[in-house]
Amino acid sequence: MTPSLTDIRAAADRIRRHIHRTPVLSCAGIDRLVGARLFFKCENFQKVGAFKIRGATNAVLSLNERAAAAGVATHSSGNHAAALALAARLRGVPAYVVMPDTAPQVKKEAVAGYGAKITFCAPTLEAREAGLARIVADTGAAFIPPYNDERIIAGQATAALELLADIPDLDLILTPVGGGGLVSGTALTVRSLSPSSRVIAAEPRGADDAYRSFRAGHIIPSVNPQTIADGLLTSLGDKTFAIIRDCVDDVVTVEEADIIRAMRLIWERMKIIVEPSAAVPLGALLSRSVDVQGKRVAIILSGGNVDLARLPFS
Repeated sequence: MTPSLTDIRAAADRIRRHIHRTPVLSCAGIDRLVGARLFFKCENFQKVGAFKIRGATNAVLSLNERAAAAGVATHSSGNHAAALALAARLRGVPAYVVMPDTAPQVKKEAVAGYGAKITFCAPTLEAREAGLARIVADTGAAFIPPYNDERIIAGQATAALELLADIPDLDLILTPVGGGGLVSGTALTVRSLSPSSRVIAAEPRGADDAYRSFRAGHIIPSVNPQTIADGLLTSLGDKTFAIIRDCVDDVVTVEEADIIRAMRLIWERMKIIVEPSAAVPLGALLSRSVDVQGKRVAIILSGGNVDLARLPFS
């Protein structure tokens, strides 16, 4: 069932003492470049360095005692894995994570540091799901999906709840899109609280399954995506796609060069660290894929977990 505003507010109450209320920053120099007033919701400052802690914590704390006792399990390239590991530690239950062996080293180390038991696999959805099925069968752990879950969506929606409380009267809100948990949650919050605001998802041109699915009206799975934005490699789920189809105004794609340019611009002008996935929405504005002239625009900076040994610029 699609989360309601009541569900989203309940999630906010449930997770409030376990997460950071992240700041909203601005940058006059970037405003001038795009011709709009921009507001950056800094989930790169969030616990585990990404918005994912919101959904993971909501999901883990929503489990009853019997379900939680055997622990929780998931598959993830990094940010959801780290978030679930921390949420499980907060509740005092084990976490089991299947990670592709190509995940950035910084994310592997973070997941291990939060205490999860990691199983590495080939970088395909099939390998991830097969590894997860074995772990759930062996341990009885509760599967917490990375995005295609009402509890996850409601938790991710709390970022927009905070954003709209801090910055009202927005014309447009942009988020990156991978599996769709953040943008679907954002769209639900915005539709309820600021229906005149538009919501746009941005994704890499080399991983454009959401763009193609949105236009086709049905899910077109991602096949061999190629992008520096490693957090946006997954395909949409049926729950997230249904919300995106009904509540998101558009999905746009961004070239790799524009993602890198946006990432560097945020580092240089705002003096904050963001990962490539978080830079995708600004890349869409820099490439003029979205008309924002004279508008009040918010971007949710989804995370800041970067392998500093593999930066895309020198």
